[in-house]
Amino acid sequence: MASSTVAHAEDLKTVKVGVLKFGTVSWVLDTIEANGLDKAEGIELDVTPLASTQATTVGLQGGSMDVIATDWLWVSRERTSGADFTFAPFSTALGAIMVPPDSPIKTLADLKGKTLGVAGGPLDKSWLLIVAYALRTANIDLRTDTTQEYGAPPLLAERAKQGDIDAVLNFWPYAARLEALGFTQLIGLEEVVRELGAKGEVAMVGYVFNEAWANKNPKAIEGFLNAAAKANELLATSDAEWDRLRPLMGTNDPTFNDATFEALRRRYREGIPERPIAAEEADAKVLYQFLRELGGTKLVGSGTELAPGTFWHETSQ
Repeated sequence: MASSTVAHAEDLKTVKVGVLKFGTVSWVLDTIEANGLDKAEGIELDVTPLASTQATTVGLQGGSMDVIATDWLWVSRERTSGADFTFAPFSTALGAIMVPPDSPIKTLADLKGKTLGVAGGPLDKSWLLIVAYALRTANIDLRTDTTQEYGAPPLLAERAKQGDIDAVLNFWPYAARLEALGFTQLIGLEEVVRELGAKGEVAMVGYVFNEAWANKNPKAIEGFLNAAAKANELLATSDAEWDRLRPLMGTNDPTFNDATFEALRRRYREGIPERPIAAEEADAKVLYQFLRELGGTKLVGSGTELAPGTFWHETSQ
């Protein structure tokens, strides 16, 4: 019996995953490992926490990582340049514009003349999609009608809490934290993408890996994606699993409390992807055109449409 266990352990395929140290993907990976979901799929995770998104993409490009989390726009741009990265959805949770509890800002038009924090910079996808949305629905150009303050998500969240900016467009975990403090969501990206033509909630962020590696190691990638899906099933249904995760969620956040925990859990659960890959891909093609129009080659590269193969279809194995 012992020898067969050892043999089984030796048969496990290692999958090297690069992940942001305090990112939400780390919650999934922790759930996988704590519940043995990787080993049940014949794989073993080798998780490397990294300090920045750039560090993860460099790791993938250099071959030191098998899987990272990033967006399909990066994948499409890389494929246009000749790379073979491909994308499997992780979360449909997106950012939102948040305003303080006592804010007079009730609509996008009320942002005219105000200072708006924008996480990620002038080419951030959420920002450009909201710009497109505001042009279409409110006939205002947020690029010229507001004063933007660009910065890192935690810094802008703090600036918003201190009242130094009138509103902030931030990534969903930071928006959820502000929500727990009484901030109101002026508009969420989920509403924006639907207005721009998406048929459902779109997973902008996903697991990214080399197509050649996946085709060479079909059991590894299938095992990883199955383990991730089972972890999400657990996170969707088990409050006890979230209680176990809670210390990890509150790392590096001195204001973390019950309200923060509940907001993060709720938003994460709402963002678990449920649609077929084909539906995700179709919506990504629609959104790509808005991003190309507003972000230009600096954002999308030389591509005129979402690069073929950007989304991973298991049948391609």
